[in-house]
Amino acid sequence: MTMRVPVRATAQGASFLVRVAPRASRTAIAGMTGEGDNAALKIALQAPPVDGRANAALTEFLAEVLGTAPSAIEIASGGRARTKRVVVRGRSAAEVAKALETALSRTQ
Repeated sequence: MTMRVPVRATAQGASFLVRVAPRASRTAIAGMTGEGDNAALKIALQAPPVDGRANAALTEFLAEVLGTAPSAIEIASGGRARTKRVVVRGRSAAEVAKALETALSRTQ
């Protein structure tokens, strides 16, 4: 069964929700949480939530998963919260959704 990651088209590119779990044993996609448009991609981060290190690790990890430059990834809201809205500049919502769903399917 393929999980759908709700990715929205924005003026800048595409956006989606992420729920992070810092201080994990390894950085990886851990599944999905929530339902419908409020569903968020769960990501375990090895980095601690100190001095922006977890946000930097999230940006680097998503850039790798999406095959884009880290500078194209922006945490648009929730910078100090576990649930964040991420914007990917220069990519369509369909491209981002496909890449995330492919990565998510590898974890199941």
